[in-house]
Amino acid sequence: MVSRKYILLLWSVLFLFFIVYLSGCTLLQNRQAERAPVELSEFEADPAVWGRLYPDHYDSYLQNYMISRTEYGGSDMYSKLEREPLLRIIFNGFGFSKEYNEDRGHIYSLEDIKLIDPARKSVGTCITCKTSDFKRIYHDHGENYYTMAITDLLDQSQHPVSCLDCHHPETNELVITRPALIEAFERQGRDITKATRNEMRSLVCAQCHVEYYFEPETKKLVFPWDQGVKADEIYAYFEEIGFSDWVHPDSQTPVLKAQHPDWELNQGSVHQQNGVSCSDCHMPYVRVGAMKISSHWWTSPLHNLQESCGTCHRQSEDYLKERILYTQRRVYDQMMKAQQSVTGAIQSIAQAMDQANVDESKLNEARALHREAQWYVDFISSENSMGFHNPQEALRILADSQRLAGEARVKALESLTGQSLPELLEPENPGFYTTQEDRNPPQ
Repeated sequence: MVSRKYILLLWSVLFLFFIVYLSGCTLLQNRQAERAPVELSEFEADPAVWGRLYPDHYDSYLQNYMISRTEYGGSDMYSKLEREPLLRIIFNGFGFSKEYNEDRGHIYSLEDIKLIDPARKSVGTCITCKTSDFKRIYHDHGENYYTMAITDLLDQSQHPVSCLDCHHPETNELVITRPALIEAFERQGRDITKATRNEMRSLVCAQCHVEYYFEPETKKLVFPWDQGVKADEIYAYFEEIGFSDWVHPDSQTPVLKAQHPDWELNQGSVHQQNGVSCSDCHMPYVRVGAMKISSHWWTSPLHNLQESCGTCHRQSEDYLKERILYTQRRVYDQMMKAQQSVTGAIQSIAQAMDQANVDESKLNEARALHREAQWYVDFISSENSMGFHNPQEALRILADSQRLAGEARVKALESLTGQSLPELLEPENPGFYTTQEDRNPPQ
């Protein structure tokens, strides 16, 4: 006969399971209540409203408020001028020589732009990637917003980067909301509406994480991809249209300022060539109970190595982290050497300018070399992965920067001596790419 204590134990266990079951049902009902039908208007920019339909995604979005730091980036605001002091010389005469801070991330986009020196954010174009209210702003003002005062547009902006920037409010499908990306594709003869879903998982990021410039007269936002998206192809585009951001006061060189060419550097990388999207690494799939969602905590893969990298790479997290840092440290070392080379070129040209009877034609050749060398090192410095998006290409670009800066110093010396010195010898192995085909691998 079963003793009373075992019967009581059995009933206790059953009662406990019943309580857990009721709790689970209550949680499920609460979660379903959060998903109660909500009509999203065409211009609904408030992520909290979207969160009533997609509470799990919204919960992960709120993680963007966390301040995190990696060895070469993160969402912790710091001065790049303190970390890379030679940038004060490289950007002399431009606003970035006075203030150049690492952004805190998408969710702080509106707050951070208000902290920037007003002299560096005067035109309305600057609002393009700072608020999910952009869709309504563009609907109301069209291209006139480019020349509006940024202060007026900030008054019309309530929400930072969020759901409406990448998703259709009715279908939740990925969409492109920034005209500059659509126009850049059109100029290349490409129809962005034909992009696959996997391509869209990167293209929604390419709306903002790219190189761009403002047309001098109209302040229109343009992606300079007409000749291609590699650093040298973008440089060739700027050369063709004769564009420069400012004239360097020390060397009198018309120079360029790179923005954040993350998408461009990633093109042709081993990950991109194998179909890995931006979202796979920066918005990996995660488990929420029995559901699998794409995390909307936009962060470095270093913060979630298992989800971001572990789906393909079976090594330990410690190994993966060390390989990432190994790559970034080597790119950083070469970047600092390139900055030293460019700074030396600026100083050599400035010293030559102070001398009498200088050969202006040679000096202009030195300036042209300085302009290109500075563009290349800035391309990598401004990019957000410290080269990891495409390490081979990053090192090639930095090698070109160092070589061109050295040639600029030679030309500056020639402008003083009146004699031509031997051209810098090409190294036996001139870089990671030796042919045009190597530099443009098949798609």
